[in-house]
Amino acid sequence: MVTLDKIRKPIGADLDAFDEFVVRNFTAEGKLLSDMLRYALSARGKGIRPTVVLLAAGLNAPVRRERMGQRAYLAALLVEMIHVASLIHDDVIDESDMRRGKPSVNARWQSHRAVLLGDYILARNMSIGLSSGQFDLVTHVVETMSALCEGEMLQSERADRGGMTRAACLEIIRKKTAALIATSASAGALAVGAPREKVALMHRFGEALGMAFQIQDDILDYTPSAQTGKPANNDLRERKVTLPLLAVLERAGEVRRTELLDRLSRCREDEAEVEYLRRTVEDEGGIAAAGGIMQQYLAQAAGLLAGYEPSDYRTALIDLCAYVAERDR
Repeated sequence: MVTLDKIRKPIGADLDAFDEFVVRNFTAEGKLLSDMLRYALSARGKGIRPTVVLLAAGLNAPVRRERMGQRAYLAALLVEMIHVASLIHDDVIDESDMRRGKPSVNARWQSHRAVLLGDYILARNMSIGLSSGQFDLVTHVVETMSALCEGEMLQSERADRGGMTRAACLEIIRKKTAALIATSASAGALAVGAPREKVALMHRFGEALGMAFQIQDDILDYTPSAQTGKPANNDLRERKVTLPLLAVLERAGEVRRTELLDRLSRCREDEAEVEYLRRTVEDEGGIAAAGGIMQQYLAQAAGLLAGYEPSDYRTALIDLCAYVAERDR
């Protein structure tokens, strides 16, 4: 299996420099805010987005560099902090008590403080970006924030109306997850002065990778052995129709579809319904169907790299596509 350590090898020094860049720029006054900020940043997780930024920067740099430099670190910071803030807000919205195997910020400090922390991170992030004078990077990254909000609202709207469709499901994934990974790839290219067509190509690469990444997340939610740091079947308890369940609903007749949606509506209170739907999705091909769609996106992402000369950076990004399909956390 491809590991993240192998993928990160070409940018190991850059990732160390980036972590130092985060620590230097994200400090806060007051013990409560400092403690909350330190806690949130310590749970940043796999660092997929900064990794994509720095690998895309290396792939598109006009000359080989030992370090990608401050513009690339700033691009990585901007996307990563938007991601961190969005996770804090998501946990409040979903009333989630766990994040990557640890109590979520809202569980530890209450929801109203968690919202304020997320807002602080976003505000501090924009302040750092604007004060740097790198307005092209800031403008490029900030546009993604509206997509995240639109995706959350679309998901909420569809849940309220009970009318999830394949097109809506993919659009939610595109806005809530793929948009920021797409921006990570394109911002990395922009940070090293890549031409406009290469920035656009990297955006398409990141979007395809991000679509696959979220679909695999949705699959892992139905996998009891997965090590995601959140309880298995959490999407069912939150009564979310994600791609594995949607694949089953699409094949079901009207009576069966109504029955499955009725069972979903009871999942927050009834663990028996959760287990019934998990087993149904597995037995009736929902996981396999979602996996097939994920593989299509990964093939698209890898294909977009074919025009680049062989390099450690290209190999790492192709390996990242394989990692997305193989990961269990």
